[in-house]
Amino acid sequence: MPLAQIEFETMLLGRYMNLLSHRSNRLLDRSAYILLSRIQAEGPMSISQLSDAFGLDTSTLNRQTAAMMRAGVVERIPDPEGGIARKFSITPEGERQLESDRAQNLDGLSKVLADWTPKEAGQLASCLDRLNRDIERLDGRPWPRA
Repeated sequence: MPLAQIEFETMLLGRYMNLLSHRSNRLLDRSAYILLSRIQAEGPMSISQLSDAFGLDTSTLNRQTAAMMRAGVVERIPDPEGGIARKFSITPEGERQLESDRAQNLDGLSKVLADWTPKEAGQLASCLDRLNRDIERLDGRPWPRA
């Protein structure tokens, strides 16, 4: 099994995706982008739920969510299901920034994959999906998918 090549290529992929997303017109930092993406996929989430979802300690998440609140991309709301804990919800500004950054990511990827056939792009998507699902299975923290 070509484990060394997979490790090397995923290391490079992480670096290159980071380069694609570090243009001056980015609105969100990487952690805010990921947290907002999860809240968008799952709905309002408490610090405890975010901690469970990401395996991060509450102090780290408190710092990150405080910065996101200052930036106006999330707000604390009462639990829509009537629970005690307050939850973080995306604001309209957060939705706007997330969608803007996502559009930039998609634009960058479309340029990278411009010479790929739809079949090749679909094969890559399928392999990445399988890789991520297997990582999530081992980690015990699946990402919600549509």
